[in-house]
Amino acid sequence: MINDEKLIRINMGAMSGDTVADDAHATLCLGIESSCDETSAAIVDSNRNILSHIIYSQIPEHRKYGGVVPELAARAHILAIDDVINQTLNLAGKSISDIDIIAATAGPGLIGGVLVGWMAATAIAQATHKPLVAVNHLEGHALVPRLSAAVASGTWNSNSVEFPYLLMLASGGHCQILLVRGVGQYELIGQTIDDSAGEAFDKIAKMLGLGYPGGPIIDKRAKLGDATRFHFPRPLCNTPGCDFSFSGIKTAARVMLDKNTEPVDDAFINDFCASFQAAVVDCIVNRLEHALGTDAVKSAMPKTLVVAGGVAKNSAIRAAMEKLAAENGMFFAAPPMSLCTDNGAMIAWAGIENWRVGKIVTEPVAPRPRWPLTEL
Repeated sequence: MINDEKLIRINMGAMSGDTVADDAHATLCLGIESSCDETSAAIVDSNRNILSHIIYSQIPEHRKYGGVVPELAARAHILAIDDVINQTLNLAGKSISDIDIIAATAGPGLIGGVLVGWMAATAIAQATHKPLVAVNHLEGHALVPRLSAAVASGTWNSNSVEFPYLLMLASGGHCQILLVRGVGQYELIGQTIDDSAGEAFDKIAKMLGLGYPGGPIIDKRAKLGDATRFHFPRPLCNTPGCDFSFSGIKTAARVMLDKNTEPVDDAFINDFCASFQAAVVDCIVNRLEHALGTDAVKSAMPKTLVVAGGVAKNSAIRAAMEKLAAENGMFFAAPPMSLCTDNGAMIAWAGIENWRVGKIVTEPVAPRPRWPLTEL
């Protein structure tokens, strides 16, 4: 049994996408996510309604280590997976016989955790003879704005996120700019050549002794600080191409802290966080500006600029991208905060999107620790 205090039961009724009045024939998908440090399941229907959504958070287990420990994560998934699935069904008032599709993350991610969720989904699908969808975890992030997204007007309107769209996918393990042409159709425009933005946030927070995960803490502290006090480099800014580099920013932070002779009080930390975050935002905006000028993006004429992934929760990045979208005559869209980090709802929705185009498992699938979106 799992600790109920670590369960997050999410009532998504107010955040679901535009619904259809008569949903008697809606397709129901059970989605399972276990690629990192959240064990999650959700039931989503084909009318963009999230019937139930549960996340079991492992953050307390990993916080003392300052990051995710793969072996501990895999063990926690094993202990939690059955209860999470059962409680998801109970919360929706459904039995497994009511479900039409089973979907689960098959990679990329920490392979021990991926195996737990994938084997659970495979067992359910085989026992019930229901279609099984192997979801790419990154595609879950890429498609979830079509399930539920906040557009620039502040209203919830997933229908505004139509193909094609330009996507900034940023998390603890990934940082990419992608042209999303359709389900399974992803063109890589730019990516990090070293560290991801999310990793940089976590490492800076660890340097400052702020705790884990670092992104939300730095965002909160940055709102109280002076972004001009410390000068961080903007790697690759104004150079050709659309790739990112964040390792130099981390190195600069370490050098500044090693050489610092001032008191590291709240004012220092707030200013440091604000200055660091401003550098990351500048890099993201600059690379997106370059992406908008590429032949591929100009010819596709995407109407929406989208941010997704855990880093999409960052308020400064959202604001900067919304401004960039407005300057280029585009909509801006981002998932609600509860759908930015890893979650079962995005896997369930990706399962529905893939099922609609006929992508179901017809032969054994080997989960993968690495699975680039461009291989879809």
